[in-house]
Amino acid sequence: MKATTFIPTALLLLLGVASPAGAGSQKPATFCRFVPERSDDFAWENDLIAFRAYGPALREGTENSGIDCWLKCVEYPIIDTWYGQMKTKSYHKDWGEGNDPYHVGSSAGCGGTGIWLNGKREPLETYTKQEVVSCRPEKSVFKLTYEKEIGGAVYGEEKTVTIELGQRLFHASCRFTKDGTPAANLPVCIGITTHDGKAVAIGDAAKGWMACWESIESFGVGTGVVVDPSKIQAYRLVESPTKDVSHSLFIGQTDAQGRIEYYAGYGWEKAGAIKTSADWNAYLEGFRQRLINKDEEHGR
Repeated sequence: MKATTFIPTALLLLLGVASPAGAGSQKPATFCRFVPERSDDFAWENDLIAFRAYGPALREGTENSGIDCWLKCVEYPIIDTWYGQMKTKSYHKDWGEGNDPYHVGSSAGCGGTGIWLNGKREPLETYTKQEVVSCRPEKSVFKLTYEKEIGGAVYGEEKTVTIELGQRLFHASCRFTKDGTPAANLPVCIGITTHDGKAVAIGDAAKGWMACWESIESFGVGTGVVVDPSKIQAYRLVESPTKDVSHSLFIGQTDAQGRIEYYAGYGWEKAGAIKTSADWNAYLEGFRQRLINKDEEHGR
């Protein structure tokens, strides 16, 4: 892994990769930014959840397109604070706002995607490009681009992520390509790591949601994915003795334009609202039902 380079937040503001909304504000807000000072991470959050994806500087490492959960228990933005103090206060320790005890490694983490090839997940490595579309208190939108050569073909993914205030799940709209053209009917998977089987996993393809529940540092953590059931071909629980290979997976295929979309996120017992696996499963079921109601309202 490459050495970490620290860049002051003030300089990041001038470069346009940080904003006052995410730098020390005590008001609930969404936020996202490129983090060159921590090996090209890209991080995003709202008042309930926070995440990061891994970038070009870690392309030769074990990380790939997996998504890391930053477990927060405060409503205000924490990304700039945690990165800004990382030389003296590790974000892997809880200093009162939460921390990052969630292991990703080479797994999908919480909602990472991959090609489903020869009966297994093929992730597209770390992202190669990033773009902030908008970063506003009520909603932030950004794009991450992934690419990898597999079996002589170059697969790509452009993932557009939207995170809104008050939601425990972010939305991901993905467009896959093969050798530069839209990859229609491409088998893909959306995954949640079970941390080598430590998490209890359930999935319901007919209802369109899957969940994991586990204890991390003595507190329960629920991770989950919600997908339109009509886009799911199968739910699969992969169990393996190899580290980071065990997953809860939805397997589907892209549409004629190479697209597929889903929601992913988490609930943390220490934050207070989600205290049990039953709470988390009920949240996911309710979230899916709200999507159905919204579609019906719009005649879809």
